[in-house]
Amino acid sequence: MAVTFDQRPVRRRHPLHAVLLAGTIPLFLGGLLSDFAYFSSYEVQWNNFAAWLIAGAMVFTGLALLWSLVDLVRGSPDRKRALVYFLLLLVTFALGLANSFVHARDAWGTMPDGLVLSAVVALTAVLATWVGFSSFRAEE
Repeated sequence: MAVTFDQRPVRRRHPLHAVLLAGTIPLFLGGLLSDFAYFSSYEVQWNNFAAWLIAGAMVFTGLALLWSLVDLVRGSPDRKRALVYFLLLLVTFALGLANSFVHARDAWGTMPDGLVLSAVVALTAVLATWVGFSSFRAEE
């Protein structure tokens, strides 16, 4: 029986980069859930919660985007995957910035745009995190 062995070195995401990348999902998801709660109840405080959660997620996304740009410029063995990861983070950041601008409006003016944008941004954050972590193999 033949045994195959992968000679590629195991690459690891820096722990701080991993925390920044993984931290985007609960913050954007919390913003989406807060927007849904505001859509259901029209309690203005839910809109404020969403705005603050999205602002926090933008900090994490911006730092992860900067880190991925540095990794892309330094070069990686899998350049195509690194470029897709960077572009997904860039789209997440751009949509999140637009979502922040929507949430800066009056509470009554955020619906339904804020809810739709929060759903799209949460989805792109999940995709960016998935691609960001899928490029690494488990160490044996």
